[in-house]
Amino acid sequence: MSSLPFAAIDTELFPEGYWPGRQRWLAELGGGMRSFSYPCPGSGPEGEALFTDTVWIGPEDAARVVVLIGGTHGVEGFAGSAIETDALRLLAGGQVVLPADTATLMVHALTPWGYAWLRRCDADGVDLNRNVVDFSGPLPENAGYEALKPALLLSDAQQRKLAFAEFEQAHGRVALEKAISGGQYCDPGGPFFGGLAPAHGRLVVEDLIRKYSLQQRDLAVIDLHTGLGSFGYGEIICDHQPGSPAAKVAHDWYGDSVTLPFLGTSSSVPKLGLLDYAWHAIMNERSCYITLEFGTYRTDQLFEVLLRDHLLWARPGNDLTRREHSRSMRRHFCPDDQAWKEIVLFRARQVISQALRGISA
Repeated sequence: MSSLPFAAIDTELFPEGYWPGRQRWLAELGGGMRSFSYPCPGSGPEGEALFTDTVWIGPEDAARVVVLIGGTHGVEGFAGSAIETDALRLLAGGQVVLPADTATLMVHALTPWGYAWLRRCDADGVDLNRNVVDFSGPLPENAGYEALKPALLLSDAQQRKLAFAEFEQAHGRVALEKAISGGQYCDPGGPFFGGLAPAHGRLVVEDLIRKYSLQQRDLAVIDLHTGLGSFGYGEIICDHQPGSPAAKVAHDWYGDSVTLPFLGTSSSVPKLGLLDYAWHAIMNERSCYITLEFGTYRTDQLFEVLLRDHLLWARPGNDLTRREHSRSMRRHFCPDDQAWKEIVLFRARQVISQALRGISA
């Protein structure tokens, strides 16, 4: 694998919305690339059709595959679109060359409805990154969420913050974050709802695993996220179990910047039903899955903007207020800040290069 670190960074790759992002991404696809689109239920704000688009680049029988996933949380798809489009350009221009016997699979807009509507969830309120659980048996419980539920969607933000502060004082900060964001399966109108059945994005991932026999290959999966952690920093979050072969692979490939929620070293707390787990189940000992999380604003701000989003969508007749709030959603998950966008694209190039070097070593 070779790359040119001085290749120009183009922040114009951050799109205005889902549809322009999709059109630009598709326009970058060249000959010899195998692309496939998955229609998504529902439509966008202008009635536009919605799709998750995928492309395979490299040998069909490659033993090693680097997988890039964008838009797992819909509104976070702006950065995913920009990063993947940048990678497509670098590949097309020869500034990044895939190692021998290696391919890349890109997944654009895994939750397209949320991307189009500037929400984190899908049309049913499902958080795809809490959806990978066994729906045939008893669903996981989150006692902390149940305790906080009466306060979560209070109209009075000060009352809500007071309830959070009391819970944190009694149980600690980690328990508070797990209670709110760890995942819940009892409240379809609430935040971080894992659903009652496999969501669109999970079905797409499962089909891609079957379609490309990914369980038979070495995998480096990079799931692109925004909104949590220090402003502009791309944290490498590894949700594999500490001491596992995959956790060792992650450290070998990405170094000491890798953080593990299960060890308390990450900006993220352990969570239920992560998309990671669909990939963990099929990975061999030479593979790993990481979340590349680009920070924006404080976690308390993240909770507030998401809780207000759910509050507005739970009450009919709020169309104008929803549209106004959607600007807050976009600002939190894709700040209109030139330096932030430059850092995101540079760091993504760095981590993708590490994955390519690591998997081919």
